[in-house]
Amino acid sequence: MLCAESLLQIPEFRSLPRKRLDWICDRAEHMQLSAGEVLVKEGDRPLGFFIQLSGQTTISRQSNGTDMPIGRNVSPSFYGEIQVLTEDLVPVTLTADTDVDLYRLQCPDFLDVLHSCREFERDIFRTVGKRLRGLESFIQSREKMAALGTLSAGLAHELNNPAAALVRALKDLQPAMLELQRMNMVYGQRQVEDDHTEEWIDIRDRGFDAIAHPDNDPLAQGDREDALTDWLEDYGVSDAWKIAEPLAAGKVAPARLDELMARWRDDPTELRDMGLRWLALSFDVMGMIQSGLDGADRISTLVQSMKAYSYMDRAAQQQINIHDGIEDTLRLFAFKFKHGITVERHYDKDLPEMMAFGSELNQVWTNLLDNAIYALSERFIGESPKIIIRTCKENSCLRVEIEDNGPGVPEEIQSRLTEPFFTTKPMGQGTGLGLDVVQRIIENRHGGNLLIESVPGRTCFTVLLPL
Repeated sequence: MLCAESLLQIPEFRSLPRKRLDWICDRAEHMQLSAGEVLVKEGDRPLGFFIQLSGQTTISRQSNGTDMPIGRNVSPSFYGEIQVLTEDLVPVTLTADTDVDLYRLQCPDFLDVLHSCREFERDIFRTVGKRLRGLESFIQSREKMAALGTLSAGLAHELNNPAAALVRALKDLQPAMLELQRMNMVYGQRQVEDDHTEEWIDIRDRGFDAIAHPDNDPLAQGDREDALTDWLEDYGVSDAWKIAEPLAAGKVAPARLDELMARWRDDPTELRDMGLRWLALSFDVMGMIQSGLDGADRISTLVQSMKAYSYMDRAAQQQINIHDGIEDTLRLFAFKFKHGITVERHYDKDLPEMMAFGSELNQVWTNLLDNAIYALSERFIGESPKIIIRTCKENSCLRVEIEDNGPGVPEEIQSRLTEPFFTTKPMGQGTGLGLDVVQRIIENRHGGNLLIESVPGRTCFTVLLPL
């Protein structure tokens, strides 16, 4: 049976008079757990106030379908006071690491003793504050790491395609350049007059310009390929289809090839069709270089976006253009928009720059956009999933709206959206701190306001930032 001497091992209980300690001992229910046994599960109703005298229990939360340990209760200790006070669901799971000896005080009994002694109440609330700060700090770190993981995965996904294109271009470029060198040497041995050589160089340069500035008309490209394939087959080129595509990309006309190849039709050597293959390979090389440049430019853009997003090597607070931060965030979320979500931008281009914590505001856009994407992945109302971003100046504030046509948030829980640890996502998928972080950054760090409107088919988060 629980005795007063056992309770006095816990500092918070030393402020209680002996009569109250005995009162607790009379009402406490004895419980024993075996190693691996679960005391309470995340999402359970409060079961009371627990006093643990021996053994050890692990505190864990669901994260992406996995129990994530976030702390331990080492004896002697107590827990459960927060849920008794708030009447909220239990936010963690408690599992015995060893055999555990503990006592449970029913909720009304704990509240009775708590309010009967001011010193005990003060000590308990100090412990509550410390535990909440610790839990919040841990989950905020997890939230930031999860956001970073999401952005890193997206960035890796976006970098993969241009990087692969660049590698392919460089691998194919080396043998193509060697073959061009060989062709040039064979051609040079024939000592062809300069005027004819200039004609080949002219058609090559014109083709280079066409490849560098494509018209992006697949029908016209297809027609050119068909006409060139017919001409090449009539000329007697083997595998005509292989060189028809690059020649069509360079907008080479069959009539022009007739003029250039007239002198080579009866040549018994490889020079009979080498000019055609030289021209096609030159265009292929130009295409490889263009593809590599596009890939390198895409990689550079993504790296610059990530650098701008994090405000690396820049002061924490500075003059920023609000649109730059939103666009950097959208670029890093590009991989999530490939599944049918469209983004409409309605920006006021005349907005002035503002003094702000740029990297923190980017965290705001990240959370709001991620929530909108999640809502649209569940269900959308309308023709297609859509996110609308608006910016404007309203009195002395800068106004940013992020709207989606998702299912909306029930009216009865809208007022709770920014509460710490409250989430509408399934257990293990949300920490309930995303919008809490957003509100803190907007209101505490920038002196602004966060407004929320939601009906089925339209959820709009409005950020007001003082200029």
